[in-house]
Amino acid sequence: MKKLDLLTLGDELLLGLRENGHLHYLGAEFARHGLPLRRNLVVRDEPAEIEAAFRDAWAGADVIITTGGLGPTSDDNTREAVARVLGLPLEFDPSAEAAIIERFARLNRRVTPRDQKQCYRPRGADLLPNRHGTAPGLYLEKDGKILVMLPGPANELRPMFESEVLPRLRLAGILAAEESYLQLRTCGLGESLVEERIRPVVEQHPGLGLAFCAHQGMVDVRIASGGQDFSTDELKVIARQMRDVLGEDFVCCGRHSLAKVVLDELRARESTLAVAESCTGGLLSNAFTDIPGASKVFAGGVVCYTNDAKVQMIDVPEDILMQHGAVSAEAAVAMVTGVAECLGADYALSVTGFAGPGGGDESTPVGTIFLGYASPVGVWSRKVVYSGDRLAVKARAVTTALDWMRRKLLKYKVEDLLAATGTEA
Repeated sequence: MKKLDLLTLGDELLLGLRENGHLHYLGAEFARHGLPLRRNLVVRDEPAEIEAAFRDAWAGADVIITTGGLGPTSDDNTREAVARVLGLPLEFDPSAEAAIIERFARLNRRVTPRDQKQCYRPRGADLLPNRHGTAPGLYLEKDGKILVMLPGPANELRPMFESEVLPRLRLAGILAAEESYLQLRTCGLGESLVEERIRPVVEQHPGLGLAFCAHQGMVDVRIASGGQDFSTDELKVIARQMRDVLGEDFVCCGRHSLAKVVLDELRARESTLAVAESCTGGLLSNAFTDIPGASKVFAGGVVCYTNDAKVQMIDVPEDILMQHGAVSAEAAVAMVTGVAECLGADYALSVTGFAGPGGGDESTPVGTIFLGYASPVGVWSRKVVYSGDRLAVKARAVTTALDWMRRKLLKYKVEDLLAATGTEA
């Protein structure tokens, strides 16, 4: 297997001003294509440090990916540092200049000498067009190794990687023709319980590669051929066996979000959804609007943070808030029925709670969340209590609301099927 190193450049990463999203994205993409990262080095924008890190990577890896430092400013030093290590002169490329001139003309901006810094490439390197920015990427094959240099902004890096880099690496023969593993997504169980549940299936297939990843109340299970060279079809059979033993805790195969699973089910029913949320402040609505085509199902969301907003925006009765409080099962039910009626939706979700660090009392401590769910066949509420900081509680509340709705939809889907066949549950 080829050795792959990733160098992510930028002071902001080490200062904690920005998360290393490139590691998350590129690590997942390469693993899917059978070339997992050997390591990731996070490097400051200092030329000497870039040179040292790149020299080490070039000596030990077969494929080196760099991100960041290709722009026009004084702290963009990657191109120059890499060229020095490789002993390659930088050559001006008129096609890069033409692309910048064309882009700036559309934006009614003037090209400056500083912008032209982006038009240089190490001798022998190919330019990778940047359709969303000015800094082109670079691709170089030298001494039996491959170097890919990508711009820092994610909206520039990801399209360039998918349209330009992946095809080149496939042609170079270093990526698997198919995805190297299958992933099952679960919700509601911890890692150890997921492993215990699928153990009988794993034991039937010695040598199966197995890995787990927990995140925000969910656990992903990755199965790979391991040392036995299971075919893709065999892995699919094993995945179906695991799905069966996981039951309703199984969410999907692949990387679909809970919101996507819920929307797809509602779309199949030709139904609509509305959301009312207080403590989550729009996160639940955002989970749905992140999905292309959500407008076919998602009618809208209302963030009604104060009691007055709940009354005025979705007609929550004042006496319910006065008698039971805004953080209560009664308030969650009033919110979910109110938003469903106001937005004319078939289904609805609501969230209200104490995300912390303040608020709460002995009966409803900080971390207490009440959820509401409305459907054509009834209305329900649910109480959960989470520990952790404010952001963690909000994120878990969204995950729980989505998973609760998924399970409700799954339950009544099964009951509908049984009724259609005349079978008792």
